[in-house]
Amino acid sequence: MKIRKATQQDAPHIAKVHVDSWRSTYRNIVPDTYLEKLDYDHRTKLWKRNMTSNSVFVAENNDGEIVGFSTGGKEREGKYEGYDGELYAIYIFEEYQGKGIGRLLLQPVAEELVQAGMTTMLVWVLEDNGAKYFYEALGGKKLGHAELEIDGEKLKETAYGWPYLSQFVKEG
Repeated sequence: MKIRKATQQDAPHIAKVHVDSWRSTYRNIVPDTYLEKLDYDHRTKLWKRNMTSNSVFVAENNDGEIVGFSTGGKEREGKYEGYDGELYAIYIFEEYQGKGIGRLLLQPVAEELVQAGMTTMLVWVLEDNGAKYFYEALGGKKLGHAELEIDGEKLKETAYGWPYLSQFVKEG
């Protein structure tokens, strides 16, 4: 598995991972009406824009196919004092999950946050998403909860935080 910084040419592949991962991960969590509306072309445009302001990292399998991605940057809400960095997204095709790729994708985001002078990081996870166990296994501590509405349905999400980001980076 190769982890590298994404380029603009990767946007359609990142969009495919994004849409397909949402559809598999959030089935029975997020309303089907929302999942059905997800669109590769729209997500491709979104990721082209995102890459101009945030670093995006991709995981390539041995055939050079993008099977996952991650991105992060400055914390966006200011809800948890002292948390200055945020993991915005990490998605992996369902068949590649549970193979250590998530940890590999999280590492460069954390390293970049540290290089930018950030000392802490948080991530938001839907409460019913099994990925919360991934973040807990990596030392993420529950910071609190919030409510999110998607297609008229109220969902609970949990913030997980790492108060010592440089330690997380060193431990890999």
